Amino acid sequence: MIRKKIDWLTTILPLVTIVILSTIFLASPKTSNDALSKVRFFFGDTFGAYYLVIGIIFFTASLVLIFSKYGDIVLGSPNEKPAYSFFSWGSMMFTCGLAADILFYSFSEWIMYGSNDYIKSLGSIQEWSGVFPIFHWSFIPWSFYLVLAVSFGFMLHVRKRNRKKFSEACRPLLGKYSDGIPGKIIDLLSVFALLAGTATTFSVATPLIAEIVSSIFNISLSRTSITIIILIITCAIYTYALIHGFKGINILAKACIYMFFGLILYVLLFAGSTKYIIDTGLESLGRTVQNFISLSTHTDPLRQNNFPQDWTIYYWAYWMVWCVAAPFFIGNISKGRTIREVVIGGYIFGVGSTIVSFIVLGNYSLGMQVNGIKDFIGMYESGDDLYKIIISIIETMPNSDILFLVILFTMIAFYATSFDSIAYTAACYSYYQLSEEEHPHFTIQLLWCILLIVLPIALVFSQSSLNNLQSVSIIAAFPIGLIMFLIVISFFKDAKEYIEANKNRSMRNES
Repeated sequence: MIRKKIDWLTTILPLVTIVILSTIFLASPKTSNDALSKVRFFFGDTFGAYYLVIGIIFFTASLVLIFSKYGDIVLGSPNEKPAYSFFSWGSMMFTCGLAADILFYSFSEWIMYGSNDYIKSLGSIQEWSGVFPIFHWSFIPWSFYLVLAVSFGFMLHVRKRNRKKFSEACRPLLGKYSDGIPGKIIDLLSVFALLAGTATTFSVATPLIAEIVSSIFNISLSRTSITIIILIITCAIYTYALIHGFKGINILAKACIYMFFGLILYVLLFAGSTKYIIDTGLESLGRTVQNFISLSTHTDPLRQNNFPQDWTIYYWAYWMVWCVAAPFFIGNISKGRTIREVVIGGYIFGVGSTIVSFIVLGNYSLGMQVNGIKDFIGMYESGDDLYKIIISIIETMPNSDILFLVILFTMIAFYATSFDSIAYTAACYSYYQLSEEEHPHFTIQLLWCILLIVLPIALVFSQSSLNNLQSVSIIAAFPIGLIMFLIVISFFKDAKEYIEANKNRSMRNES
């Protein structure tokens, strides 16, 4: 019976906790938001270097996987072929790893940097406001995904372990303790981080969907309407996933990629700024590479500007809480690929697509700013929210009415694929064991779909600021960073034993 297979503690405790937190946010929005700010300041200011060190460790580990013997390991049987084509695999990886917030930040992130005193101290807006979006969304954050995806893929497809949880990935290091209290703590912290990441993403990007709908139909949407949009999207996503499963996710991911790159190509070729976009993008990319080490280690020890605390640390934490779901999904669909293929392919498809998005969508409006056509920074500094500013950016493009529809459908498709991977991973956590080909029951997936949407609704209703939404991820990521480190050590220990065993087996066969 299904009830005997369910890990009720991992399922019920997060449910109760989220209901309590959501009730607090709804009942006392100001008090809860103030508390979030204080806790966020404590973690970001006191332990900021911790998040940066985790980033450096994971990026270094990704390079080791590419250039060492570990890269030759096939995630599956030695002669197994990939389960998906490179395009299908890359599409699912990119869309599950990046939700609709990629479009929100691609359009607007340079504006937040352009009004920052630290950016101004480095040089002109033209020189630096396009650098940090590329840095914050490229190699280090994607290394979180890819290194963990390799670890989980090895656990699932090589070692054939049937507990799809963080604690199982730590088994080579923790041994029997993975089944005890330490393992349970790891799994509970992972679930809470998963909920935090989902809450942040939905709360940040969903208001942009509301603004786009408002612009298309010329109506004004309240917070209640925004919540209804979230619920509709969630129900549609769940229904689609329930009916079509992984095949449906593959179809959705491809549709999302076609719309996403169609939008980017249109802006690049027909919005009238092709030369500027390419030139500025190439320069920003070069400046990012040239300053990669200093950007990765900047801590602002005298707290003169708090830029790393406000942004770099937040982004590393944001990606870390998403590491509970996305790497599991990527590892799952990477069966038949070598570890080297997973890391290099992830950097090519994931990082490449992300950089292109920021270069094209961000530099279009940056060009209008520096050429004096529009003052988006002035709008932001005068109090206009970023959602309305993004609408004003899109309205300057030719055929903006059609673009609004394309962006709307693309964001929904991003939500669909990313939410499918999140709900699937969360449902796996509710089981003591699941075989490689076994999937969670649809009622368990439905439970998690509801649970995953409760906190974002509470955050929307409490009118949390972007700063407070960031706080949710920074707080949840603190313990997850340590668990991620344990998983990496466990993987290298297990993979080393696997390579040595294969080597000894080959020597015996030759003799």
